[in-house]
Amino acid sequence: MAAAGVFAMLHWLAAARADLVPPAPRPGAVLVDIGCGAGLLAPHLRGKGYRHVGVDLSASALRQAREHGVAAVRGDALRLPLRDGCADVVAAGEILEHVTDLAAAVREIGRVLAPGGLLVLDTLAATRRCRFVAIGLAERLPGLAPRGVHDPALLVDRAELVRLAAGAGIRLRLRGVRPAATDLAAWLLRGRERVRMVPVRDTGVLFQAVGRKEEAGCRAR
Repeated sequence: MAAAGVFAMLHWLAAARADLVPPAPRPGAVLVDIGCGAGLLAPHLRGKGYRHVGVDLSASALRQAREHGVAAVRGDALRLPLRDGCADVVAAGEILEHVTDLAAAVREIGRVLAPGGLLVLDTLAATRRCRFVAIGLAERLPGLAPRGVHDPALLVDRAELVRLAAGAGIRLRLRGVRPAATDLAAWLLRGRERVRMVPVRDTGVLFQAVGRKEEAGCRAR
């Protein structure tokens, strides 16, 4: 039951992440999906024109991702097996709260993202409220999340994330996100599959971040 709940939430977040990705800016544009898992983002990107490259450590997840048309590569978010500037878009969904070195992960994102490229991500905030909601509460309610899925020490400091991204030439904009209350109630009653994730001002629990990498000429100034 818990596994089903967390899997459903990952689907909803993938759909919300894909909504932040514009159509490909050119033929052959590349979207790098860090922590791609089984390729949950892929169905939501169909028709947008990207070559979808997924990176994950799990061989079994990568096999499933390939079934969704993802060009799957085994690798670590802290040391991406990709060349500099190869990505028009980097998507990092529900992965930064699991990495042991946030600075290294952001450096790698900045390295593979081309100038003018877009970063979209969602993650959990390093706040007392998030620890209560996402760990203390969600991991104890049936159908939401399995025990121990998140390490509270790895939740993401928002100010640090913004600072690290700026150091990589990416100016991030943050917004909170949560399940639509009516959709969630319908899902809990088993009457709905898709739950919309709606933006909120409060970034203290679950949040999205979006930013473009500065063009080389802009950075030089």
